[in-house]
Amino acid sequence: MCANARQGGGDASEMSNLGDAEGFKLNRSTMATALVVGTVLMALKFYAYWITGSSAILSDALESIINVVASAFALWSVLLAHKPPDETHPYGHGKIEFFSAGFEGALIILAAVGIFQQGLRQILHPQELPQLQEGLIILVGVSLVNLALGLFLVRVGKRTRSLALVADGKHVLTDVYTSGGVFAGLILVYFTGRYSLDGVVACAVGINIVIAGVQLVRQAFGGLMDTSDPDLLDEISSLLARNRKDIWIDVHKLRAWRSGRHVHVDFHLILPRELALEEGHREVKELEDIFNRHFRGLADILIHLDPCTDPECPVCWFDPCETRRKGSAQQRPWHRDTLTSDIPTHQRLTVPEKGKPFG
Repeated sequence: MCANARQGGGDASEMSNLGDAEGFKLNRSTMATALVVGTVLMALKFYAYWITGSSAILSDALESIINVVASAFALWSVLLAHKPPDETHPYGHGKIEFFSAGFEGALIILAAVGIFQQGLRQILHPQELPQLQEGLIILVGVSLVNLALGLFLVRVGKRTRSLALVADGKHVLTDVYTSGGVFAGLILVYFTGRYSLDGVVACAVGINIVIAGVQLVRQAFGGLMDTSDPDLLDEISSLLARNRKDIWIDVHKLRAWRSGRHVHVDFHLILPRELALEEGHREVKELEDIFNRHFRGLADILIHLDPCTDPECPVCWFDPCETRRKGSAQQRPWHRDTLTSDIPTHQRLTVPEKGKPFG
């Protein structure tokens, strides 16, 4: 017996009161703002490079190109992810945000290649850096604006559960760290007059960019492959445990994954076998209501009902029960490890968890 319901998505620690429409509007306006601000900051960095000729500042400016392109792609992914499910995409379009994060990571790695080339050129053939002081002032101003923008993007992305915004915000913050490193290196150049250090700083920036790009690609790959989300599973397990009823004998095969702002959850629920279909459906509806209060219109919940068997009697506390063959012994604790298990209940009774006796 299966029951399928459209429910909501949220996080216990960062629960947002925003509905789907409000969250979409916030994401859209945030990404549009990031795109405009990023374009202006990129232009300022290239101006700083133009007046100084610094390879390190050029490396920072090249990363800003990636910021702008990634913000444009992220804005497009936010617009597409909001589209409702259709015949060709029955689970919606939310996974486009994983493509956005992966695309951004690949662009970051590509930018690092150009940075290494420019940095090595400056190391081998150092060039004087005119108007370095003015360039440093511009760099500081740009970094402060980028810091505010990055923190804002991450905050909104977490609030609306948008991977695209969080990824773009972290990339902007990485740009801030990069600019900080460039500034520190150029201060040394300014006071020592050793212009080869400019190339060294550029190469160091390139290494940092490669690391950030690889992390984004891995995160995107994990999302596209529906990698297990421990935090989401813990959240759902805690929700089930807090609302547990004696008639809900056990839960197993809990699965959950994200697709943009949406969450997909499915699990098996064991109920007494003598329960009528109508009563079983009522229990499912109660569970749906619980999820509906916790999640806010952004999740698909699939509940598969299983009838109990005699081996489940020791973990069943439903009373009165006309089919009981053994007395109740110990309720199985509900947490991520137990609820995600594929092992049938009667087999788990004889298998200690993590070296500990059952219960």
